[in-house]
Order: sequence, then structure tokens, then C-alpha cells
Amino acid sequence: MSRGPVGVAVIGAGVISKEYLNNLTTFPDLKVHAVTDLLPEVAKVRAQEYGIPEHGTPELALDHPDVEIIVNLTTPAAHVEIATAAVRAGKHVWSEKPFSLDRESGLRLLKEADETGLRLGCAPDTFLGAGLQTARRIIERGDIGVPLTAQTIFQTPGPESWHPSPAFLFQRGAGPLFDMGPYYLTALVQTFGSVRRVSAVGSMAKATRTIGSGPRAGEEFEVEVPTHVSALIEFASGGSANSIFSFESPHIRAGFVEITGTEATLSLPDPNTFDGELKIWGTGDREWTTVETTGPADGRGLGVLDMARSLRGGEPHRATGQLAHHVLDTMVSVSESIDTGSFIDVASPAPASGPLPEGWSPGEATL
Repeated sequence: MSRGPVGVAVIGAGVISKEYLNNLTTFPDLKVHAVTDLLPEVAKVRAQEYGIPEHGTPELALDHPDVEIIVNLTTPAAHVEIATAAVRAGKHVWSEKPFSLDRESGLRLLKEADETGLRLGCAPDTFLGAGLQTARRIIERGDIGVPLTAQTIFQTPGPESWHPSPAFLFQRGAGPLFDMGPYYLTALVQTFGSVRRVSAVGSMAKATRTIGSGPRAGEEFEVEVPTHVSALIEFASGGSANSIFSFESPHIRAGFVEITGTEATLSLPDPNTFDGELKIWGTGDREWTTVETTGPADGRGLGVLDMARSLRGGEPHRATGQLAHHVLDTMVSVSESIDTGSFIDVASPAPASGPLPEGWSPGEATL
């Protein structure tokens, strides 16, 4: 078995790469060898910013002899293409969400990785943070009784006001459902297990939107997907959830997740963060009780680290490709329900994902 830090290379040097590299370059169990991008000059700037020795086009990452895990931070439309190329190059892959844009390409990727004995992981890894891990321990301990229902709300005006190049967030594979849905649905699946079926309605307020910041401010772009989605989700366990995903609300309400059980309601932190306020309201209570959270809260990259440590230890990692595919399957089913006006069954199962040990520390050298 190899010892020492696990070699990593990043493909995709866009905005999200900074959030990853802030952590990947500081975790002792990881070694970032290269940052790459289709635009090598962009990769060079990012690599120099973090003191990473090598930069260039994606081929550098795919062919690098010291790289074991490719961190795929490309746009959603390229996720499967890049992940497939990495698997064929003999690399394990961590991808940003969504896992794929459709069920079929995601299943082909899962099959190819399985046949070659390589691991796939996928964002979000926020459920590995202190907030949602503490919530999981509370639920599994029985503090809220049997989980019955949940409500989640994500409502904002949309990202075009602050993102300098937001058009891709309104194209196929994005919108509020595919962009933000993975955080909320992953959090729900961690509590209730596999989604059985969904029903949904969706709408689009405007056919075009206008970039509000950066060098292209004032430029209009087309909207291709629903910008408001209301979904009813039924789980195989018998629980259910109501979820709203919207880029149409002047009033921002993001990060709302409540899970109600037979004995209490649990208010979770924003599932797009790694920590936050956790509160419980028991039967007969008159106010919320705040619960202290424990665990890592470093940010994006915890899933890459968990994959690396699990890889060396011969154990399952937690934010798996199978989990991400189930969430993708659920979102595609929501889209199909919007189009057909009917309930849609979700065929894929959600794999079990073990909790992190309470003493799990990203800052510790363990390999």
C-alpha cells in the first residue's frame, strides 16, 4: 500500500476552483501537483496563486504519473466527458455537481469506473461538515423520534446580478433545481434514504436575463430551464418532503431545511455550507433549543480528502458517484414531472453512506 499524501490534479480553473484549492493545498494528506484548464493561461494564473508547480491543459493532469485523483471542476456539460477521460487514464475522479446531465451518461460512467476498479466521487460534500454530521447523529440517536416529513426552501432573485458569466446557470443541467438541488436533496437522502417518486410544477418568469456585473454587464442571455420549481418528494422509507428551488424571489430565503419527527422538529444549517446553526423544537417546547455542532467545517474538498483516505485504507468513501447519480436521477424525474404533470418513479437506489468518525480531522496527517 502506498504511503504519504495522495496526488491530486485539478481540471477546470474557474471560480469554484479557488474554494477547492483553499483547502486542497492545506490538507496534509493531499498533494496538488497541477492545475489545468482548456485555457492554459487561466490555469497558469490559478497555479501561481497557490504555489502549485505545474499547469497547462487537461492532458497534463490525465497523463501525470503522480496523480491518483482528478478533481473535475469543469462546467456541468463537460462533467461526464472529463470524468470518463480520467477513468480511461486510470485515475479516480471527484467531480463538481451535478454528476451528469442525464441518467444514461451517468450510468455509463458508473459502469466504466466499476469495471476498472476506479472510484467516483461527487459534490456536494457539505453533508460531511459539522452541521449536517451533527444533525445526522441527533436523528440516528432518536432525539426527534422517527423522521416523518421535511421542508426545504431555496429562493433568491438569481445569480445574474453578481456572477460575471452566469448564462450556464440558466442552461440545461443548471437552473435552481440542478444548481442548488444537489445540496438539499443530498441532505434529505442522508436522513430518509432513497427517493421513491416525485411530483413537481415549474415556471419561467422571463425568457432572457441580463448580466449585472463584470466586463459583460448589460449583456442579455437566454433562459432555457424553469427558474422556479416546487417539488413533492416521497421516500421509500415512507417519509416525504416539500421543496422549493427558485431564482425568482426578491426576498432571499436560502438554506431552510426542517425535518419533523414523531417527537421533535430539527432545523438544519444551510446545506450549501459546512456548519451553521442547528436547532431542535421538541413536543411541548415553547422555543427552539440551539445544539452545538462538532466536526470539520473547512469547506469544499472534504469529499476529496475522504476519498483519498478511504482509498488508502481500502474502505468505502462517503460522497460516492452512486449517491450523486441517485440525486441526479431524482432531479431528472422532477423535470419529467414538470413536463408531464404526473408522478415519476425514481428507479435508482441511494447507497448507504456511513457517518464520519467524530474525531475526523482534515488538518491531521494520517497517510
